[in-house]
Amino acid sequence: MTDGRPCKVCNFTRQKSYGVVVPSLDELKKKGCEFLGVNQTDPVSVVLEGDGTIVEDQAYFLCLPFNTKFMLLHDKETWVPARKSKQKHLSQAWMDSCYSAKKCAFLCFVILFTLTAVDGGTAWMARESVLLEADAVDSSILAATWWNLALQLKQDLASIILMSEGDLQSLVDAPCSELASALGFQEKKTVELQETLQRVLDRREEERQSKELLQLYLKAVEKEDRQQEEASTPSQHGAGGVDLPDGMEVDSASGFMSRTLMVLKGKTSPETRLSTEDLQVVVSRGLEAMQQVLGWDKARTTTLLQACEAELSTRLKHIRAMQSISSTQQDGSRQEESAAMATHGSS
Repeated sequence: MTDGRPCKVCNFTRQKSYGVVVPSLDELKKKGCEFLGVNQTDPVSVVLEGDGTIVEDQAYFLCLPFNTKFMLLHDKETWVPARKSKQKHLSQAWMDSCYSAKKCAFLCFVILFTLTAVDGGTAWMARESVLLEADAVDSSILAATWWNLALQLKQDLASIILMSEGDLQSLVDAPCSELASALGFQEKKTVELQETLQRVLDRREEERQSKELLQLYLKAVEKEDRQQEEASTPSQHGAGGVDLPDGMEVDSASGFMSRTLMVLKGKTSPETRLSTEDLQVVVSRGLEAMQQVLGWDKARTTTLLQACEAELSTRLKHIRAMQSISSTQQDGSRQEESAAMATHGSS
């Protein structure tokens, strides 16, 4: 099972776009340079393709949703909005073709004069619109995907209920102005639609995390029940000589299980991979003790402890909520039994 995060990377012209699975921001730069044909020794910067936000922090990178689209910039390249980027690309292609002809200056003058004279210049705008639409549709399979989804929504807006998370993410990542054109909406309404779709995706992710926490809680309850049963049953082999399972050896210097140390030192977001008991031990040890155990500096150790405390607090809240629900159900059952017994006695 990999720890990578699926995302997309493109160059500054948006003409090349690739899907990659990477565990870190540095790995994104490395693979992005490899796919986009950039020398890996050259300095590059990573920005969000949608709004040009610079991404330099690993923690911020991990907070972004899956399938986020990034843009790699190197040398003197700068981020520009999607439509301006396409116009710039089309203008450059047009100029290159003109310079390759012997009479480029005369042809440009004649074409511009003719297009401007017809319908007050609307013919030129229509031609540019056709070129942009063709470029948007043919640039990549991803564009065709969200375009087809937009046409489907335009026919029946209720079909959004049946769309997968990948389809919804495609609509969220689509350029707002082009999506508005495909849907026949105003751009403001399209922005509200994309924000709503993003909230739906966030809510589904929260529901998934809640389900995972519930499963962890049920496993912890089962484990506690088994331990109580084992404690009440006399051991056939006596009290001594108990062996730990493979991978559960205790490090004599730190007192932690070897697996716990491996997760703390080598995994991304280790607080999500530890059991509740391990989180309690890590938090109770304190900053100085964990610095000695991990061999890290104070800042890095402090960040880890804060993450563990937040994760432990979240889990305890869910556990208390589940216990409250369980006790409420038990109280209701006892009240029903008491009412039944009272009814039986009166009869």
